[in-house]
Amino acid sequence: MSPRDEGPGGRDSGVRRADVCVVGAGPAGLTLALLMARSGARVTVLERSRSLDRAYRGEILQPGGQRLLDSLGVLAGARRRGCHEHGGFRLEERGKVLIDGDYRRLPGPYNCLLSLPQRHLLAELLERCRAYPGFEYVEGAKVTGLLEEGGAVRGVVCRAAGDRPPLQVRAVCVVGADGRFSTVRRLAGIAHDRLDLFDQDVLWFRLAQPALENVRIFRAGGSPLLAYTSFPDSVQLGWTLPHGGYPAMASQGFAHVKEQLRRAAPHYADAIDAQVRGFGDLSLLDVFAGSVRRWARDGLLLIGDSAHTHSPIGAQGINLAIQDAVAAHPLLCEGIRRGAASEALLAPFAAQRGRDVKNMTRIQIMQSRMMLSRGRVSSLVRPRAAALVSRTPAYRSLLRRIAFGNESIEVRSDLFDESGSAAA
Repeated sequence: MSPRDEGPGGRDSGVRRADVCVVGAGPAGLTLALLMARSGARVTVLERSRSLDRAYRGEILQPGGQRLLDSLGVLAGARRRGCHEHGGFRLEERGKVLIDGDYRRLPGPYNCLLSLPQRHLLAELLERCRAYPGFEYVEGAKVTGLLEEGGAVRGVVCRAAGDRPPLQVRAVCVVGADGRFSTVRRLAGIAHDRLDLFDQDVLWFRLAQPALENVRIFRAGGSPLLAYTSFPDSVQLGWTLPHGGYPAMASQGFAHVKEQLRRAAPHYADAIDAQVRGFGDLSLLDVFAGSVRRWARDGLLLIGDSAHTHSPIGAQGINLAIQDAVAAHPLLCEGIRRGAASEALLAPFAAQRGRDVKNMTRIQIMQSRMMLSRGRVSSLVRPRAAALVSRTPAYRSLLRRIAFGNESIEVRSDLFDESGSAAA
């Protein structure tokens, strides 16, 4: 039965019933929603925003995420909406390439870094989800509470957009996929440890510039700069700053900030002069690592940024989010079959993904120290040490781990039941 057609005690009374209630329509939430809908589950997705056309920072999709989305039948459609391939990434210092992370040497067909606007990926996922009658998408919905019985989560309460009355969604499992400052995590009382393992913040801005063949990290002196092509015709740049240092710099005025940008990116100086016109053109990302102490409670699971937060170095956020969704899918199918998604049932997922996340965080810390180090000694020694390491077989193995993550995670297409889809 569709959550749209509850009859008595259902839609008209402000109550939905679903097998899975996903809070947050990001890459993790919508990937999981599609997996569950294709498996015959009733899925309700609650999204606070009323539009997919909003600002996103992360756009780079690693090969591991591409592979899983392709297995789910989503990648080709998302690519058709517009994207840009990068052959790899390069660490450069004053015109000299220190590290050449050549993804074309990885096994195909996903041997590239894909700059894919999140709105394109989310639009494709949402369109595919809507082909299933058991799927419901509620936008403009702000979760305000959890429904609990006997210590187990049984659903959520949310405030709907406009003047509509509060809505209850009762479900076998509530999945928090609502980002690094997750409301679901807070309401569930799950502790989240913020770990300031990275000594940078990142100031993002865009310039209309010719496309780049590779993701590039420039060390021109001072603060390193990340650059990649963002579809359709711009380059997105991330200027790394000492953690917490931006307010003091900004207090000296926009002209001062702009001059520092020019010095960090002399090859973009003219474009910065012409196109960066005020503080509104800049977006600051507070860079930190974070992880939950519990991924699950009875009737509740956290995935994506709600469970773990990462640095933009290595472009792992979307990759890990998609892997979370794929790994959670079979256990949630089993929970629906049993009529309860207990913390014990979800424990293998939490253990596996906890290990994967810790391993990737360690790699990101190493990458950050090698590529973005400051200080007179470290800024000279570490990038050159990285250049030497990058020429060894061990680095090629590391590059594959960065690109694919946990390669044992596979889409369980044997759990799909397409009989109820519009395309069936």
